[in-house]
Amino acid sequence: MSQPRNRWIVQIILALAVLTFVGISLVPIISALNDTSSSTPNPTNPSDVATSNQTSKLQDEVRGYELVLQREPENQTALKGLLEARLQLLSLKQGDIQGVIQPLEKLAKLNPQQSEYGVLLAQAKQQIGDNEGAAQAYRAILDTKPGDVKALQGMVALLVSQQRPEAAVGLLQETLTNAAQANTIQPGSVDVVAVQVLLGNVHSSQKRYPQAISAFDQAIKKAPQDFRPVLAKAMLLKEQGKVTEAKPLFDSAVALAPAQYKDEINKAATASPPPTPTPTATPK
Repeated sequence: MSQPRNRWIVQIILALAVLTFVGISLVPIISALNDTSSSTPNPTNPSDVATSNQTSKLQDEVRGYELVLQREPENQTALKGLLEARLQLLSLKQGDIQGVIQPLEKLAKLNPQQSEYGVLLAQAKQQIGDNEGAAQAYRAILDTKPGDVKALQGMVALLVSQQRPEAAVGLLQETLTNAAQANTIQPGSVDVVAVQVLLGNVHSSQKRYPQAISAFDQAIKKAPQDFRPVLAKAMLLKEQGKVTEAKPLFDSAVALAPAQYKDEINKAATASPPPTPTPTATPK
């Protein structure tokens, strides 16, 4: 994964303060793919022995869950156990992502009200290069929950990675346009501030800084006690090298944020800004 894309993902995750899925994490999938370095196991190394024992135990768990699912294909306890075991194997460089897609597809189908499964399914499909499958998984969620922040965030990140920022902007603007009606039907179904922050981040990723600042300012005006747009604006100003302007915003974000986010915000405020890439001449 490229450094600019890493920054994009970190920015939207921190700015939206999206919590990790309970009991499920894509981190093992991402780390297993991105960390391609491998070493030859040394049977005398205690850590290698422990890893081998853990792998063997997880493989036994997988076989056990598979036997249960042969008899009861929709047994959700077995499906969740199989998913977690295969995710752990991925983190140990064992198995492949296709192994987690199958239980995720079943869990997403059996639990349409729990969008976490669908989002994780979409992200797993994106990791194997099935972008259309990922988009379909996101759309399946957004068709019934147009304000689902995790699905919106994932779909927008997918569109940006495909060099389709205008489609991402259109999706978010449509969500904002329909937010009032959606929230009248089901109060709180669309987090308008989160969507505005995400819209600002899309503009920021395309270096449309005035539009990004405008989106953040609208969100701040709408919810002055919400730390997310304040933090997003601070991060953008810092990225532009406007450290002095960003500092009071970081301070304000820390003051407004719940306790569990304060340390991460302080880290973001003090971290060195990303280096500006040096332009290279195009060969004639």
